[in-house]
Amino acid sequence: MILKHSIILFVKLIPVKYKVVLMIAVITVFAISCSDMEKSSFENKPLAAIKETKAVKSKKKKPKIKTGTIEKTKDETIPVNKEEEKETPATSENTAIINILTKKVNNYAIQNDMSTEYCFLVDMSLPSGRNRFFIYDLKKNSIINSGLVSHGSCNETFLARPKFSNESKSGCSSLGKFKVGEFYTGKYGKSFRLYGLDNCNSNAYKRAVVIHGYDCVPDEEIYPRVLCNSLGCVMVSYKFFDKISGMIRKSEKPIVLWIYQ
Repeated sequence: MILKHSIILFVKLIPVKYKVVLMIAVITVFAISCSDMEKSSFENKPLAAIKETKAVKSKKKKPKIKTGTIEKTKDETIPVNKEEEKETPATSENTAIINILTKKVNNYAIQNDMSTEYCFLVDMSLPSGRNRFFIYDLKKNSIINSGLVSHGSCNETFLARPKFSNESKSGCSSLGKFKVGEFYTGKYGKSFRLYGLDNCNSNAYKRAVVIHGYDCVPDEEIYPRVLCNSLGCVMVSYKFFDKISGMIRKSEKPIVLWIYQ
């Protein structure tokens, strides 16, 4: 109470012009003290709260991934089945060889008064368990039938892959063009004689190399198994022999048979 009365008395004794200055000073001091209080209240916040505030401010949006880019990447990594795009080399090669041979057969047949309707092709490059005796229609330029055919053993116990010879009693098959000759019944039953038309098979008739059927040759392919051997003859199944026999008998002119590799 004494302090309060002392202040009031002091104020009354101060001139009016000094009262204004005093009031300004009081207001200034109050303003400064308020700002210091606000500053100190911020600085006294817990450390976790300050870090959380900064984390919120510094948070950035993650860039969106375009779905189009992902789809493109997936398309580029899909493996391509190359086997479906490419034709089997062996097939295209055999087709090319057959086309060349049949043109030669046709020209040879015209020049030598032989059949220009059909020819027989034997591809010895194929495994013996595969059909490799082809009946070819020269008019339609297409294979119309095929069957199994044995190759010669060359007097060995067994020969998986063919060897070739034109020598007598060699037991081997011979390459080249043959003329299919007359029908007869011999040691192996129904048969057709063959006449060699090239130097590499000129002894075919002397060697008794013929077309005949035999029971060790099946009607269907047996690959990867191998076929039985002949003694150099063109040996087929009985069923397939009947097919080619009918064509040979009906043909007005001799048919060309070409064994190649």
